[in-house]
Amino acid sequence: MSETGGDIRARDEWGVIDAGFLARVLEALQGGEAKAVRSLIRDLHPADLADVIEALEQDDRVRLIAALGRSFDAEALAELDEGVRDDLLEALPNEVIASAIKKLDTDDAVYLIEDLERDDQREILAKVPKEDRAALTRALDYPEATAGRLMKTEFVAVPVSWTVEQATNHIRTGKNLPDQFIEVYVVDPAFHLVGTVPVSRLLRHAPEKRIEAIMDDEQTVFRATDPQTDVAWKFEKYNFVSAAVTDEAGRLIGTLMADDIVEVIQEEAGDQVLHLGGVGAEEAISNSVAETTRSRFAWLFVNLLTAVLASWVISLFDATLEQMVALAILMPIVASMGGNAGTQTMTVAVRALATRSLGPLNALRVTLRECAVGLINGLLFALIIGLFAWAWFGSDQLGLIIGAAMIINLLAAALAGILVPLALDRFDIDPAVASGTFVTTVTDVVGFFSFLGLAALWLAR
Repeated sequence: MSETGGDIRARDEWGVIDAGFLARVLEALQGGEAKAVRSLIRDLHPADLADVIEALEQDDRVRLIAALGRSFDAEALAELDEGVRDDLLEALPNEVIASAIKKLDTDDAVYLIEDLERDDQREILAKVPKEDRAALTRALDYPEATAGRLMKTEFVAVPVSWTVEQATNHIRTGKNLPDQFIEVYVVDPAFHLVGTVPVSRLLRHAPEKRIEAIMDDEQTVFRATDPQTDVAWKFEKYNFVSAAVTDEAGRLIGTLMADDIVEVIQEEAGDQVLHLGGVGAEEAISNSVAETTRSRFAWLFVNLLTAVLASWVISLFDATLEQMVALAILMPIVASMGGNAGTQTMTVAVRALATRSLGPLNALRVTLRECAVGLINGLLFALIIGLFAWAWFGSDQLGLIIGAAMIINLLAAALAGILVPLALDRFDIDPAVASGTFVTTVTDVVGFFSFLGLAALWLAR
């Protein structure tokens, strides 16, 4: 945890930016004390500095960067949430953005400018060195959320004909090499990847040993157009630390590192959680009221329509409800239990689809398992609520009706919870986004219809 200004810590015991520290920064900014600002910020990690920037208002964010001047760590910009990043870049002069880009790796620089207007991108790129400009332009040409956008173009590559001594001399004296790397890529004269050598292995062999003799022929290679979800899944599945990226012709153009893929995995996991809640993946805690309202309105509107459908089902049994008030009292219990049971199954199914542990091979087995779980829970809770209804209203038949409805709805919830995500995934619709609404609709409609339908048959006798 960073310490600044003597006894002032940047983060409190909960891990968030300390209010006292932020107040000191604001006081220095508003007083025009640039030296004090630099003293407070000097020892912060880029991720901590990014959190400080996000905690400030827009005008103060610009003041902070201006006050830090050359001491500003550009890596903090790559740590910002997209919404804050876009607002801040809009307020900063293009000269400042270009200066920051010069200090960043390709992947971080691409993240910084990928959503800017084309004219702004061109103006900024015109201010960076030619070699960096070419690498950034090429990365921006790849589709979003692909390996080409994630890769670093800074890597170490040596000819297959070299010796260990030539390779190590290149690493010691070569220009424009990355500060950190764990593998040396081996290429042929056309720059096609033919192997890799871990740095640790390179250092353990005799200088005269040929690179070809110690390299790994088998290596994991991604194409620049591969979706980042596929890349992240393979990194997580096979515990990769790094991997090469090639173009369509098989030429080496970049490298992927585990630290960048961790961010993708976290982003995907966060998106799944937001989607399950009917919230857009782009929503962040820093968004404005208008942005947040717009993000949530669509699925709330869909929920309204499905709620109207459930209400229409209830209206079919208005006469039945008029005859027995107890039905109106007990009715929400069946729907609520079904909704919760369906959400449990749906959450497991959506996660399994995201991690690729659920597919055609085991879909039937998992569906049967969920049906068995739904049936067992239905029987158990039918017994509990049946006895409860009997004790409350003194009617054993009412207890049997709600018990039977509970069994039907929990079984329907299990089926909906697994089949809805599978069906949506089959039609290339994100199951995390749409499953919740459809599963809730099924459990509400089946719950109300089964309970009130059974009650109508009983009262009609």
